[in-house]
Amino acid sequence: MTTATAPAHAKNRAGNRGKARPGSPAAAPRRGRRSPLASVGLHATLIVASVIAVFPVLWVLLTSLKPAKFATTTDFVKEPTLENYTNLLNDTPFLTWFGNSLLIAALTTVLGVFVSSTTGYAVSRFRFPGKRGLMWTLLVTQMFPVAVLIVPIYNIMSAMGLLNSAAGLVITYLTIAVPFCAWMMKGFFDTVPREIDESGYVDGLTPFGTFWRLILPLAKPGIAVTAFYSFITAWSEVAYASAFMVGDENLTLAGGLQKFVNQYGAQWGPMSAASVLIAVPAALVFLFAQRHLVTGMSAGAVKG
Repeated sequence: MTTATAPAHAKNRAGNRGKARPGSPAAAPRRGRRSPLASVGLHATLIVASVIAVFPVLWVLLTSLKPAKFATTTDFVKEPTLENYTNLLNDTPFLTWFGNSLLIAALTTVLGVFVSSTTGYAVSRFRFPGKRGLMWTLLVTQMFPVAVLIVPIYNIMSAMGLLNSAAGLVITYLTIAVPFCAWMMKGFFDTVPREIDESGYVDGLTPFGTFWRLILPLAKPGIAVTAFYSFITAWSEVAYASAFMVGDENLTLAGGLQKFVNQYGAQWGPMSAASVLIAVPAALVFLFAQRHLVTGMSAGAVKG
């Protein structure tokens, strides 16, 4: 190569140095990066979905702040007042209904967590006669709709003298919550290494002591999901509460709210105010358990 051509080749190499080769990764189009149009479409969809989700809640909240004469109008804020809340708390047995629901939901949550956890641990760790039949029973009971079970459960509760009592309603709600939660807790316990149980036995713990002191503290995500599901089941259920409970002093919120909207008229102001107050405990329970919900649900989905 001559001296004259050497600088030209050097210049070409220097110019091509910053360019990506056709087969290099830099030359390939960037993947996973949305175009501006796709980004606008995605954000628009999310905004519309958020508005659809929030609008009913906002509408109920605003209706609870309207006077009765504007309750069914489309005005968002017109003569706002707290009259609906004061009338609800002072002129109706709302606080009694609220207390009944809170007691029943709390008992259902505590008993549901205990029964579901112990059942899930037993079927996850031990072999015993009827184990497969028990699991199939828990699964099959979830296939029946509430309407089909009201009559037989009503007859059983009537024969046992548990109608119109908190105990009967708690037992009824446990029949809904425990089968699902036991299956979920079984899947969660399957993910906990058995070596932990064996270390407990070596230290002289009984099977229940191992479960209570070693395994249960590791099951906080599953317990959070179980507690949340049990609470919501008892707090928001309507059919059983309406069929099994009578009398203002025994009604829960599900039965009490039906008095505001019936065949003779509708009191939308107190109804919306009660709906707002009812949502507060459920929101608090959700905020308490939400950081464990995803972990617990995914762990409980493991195949047993």
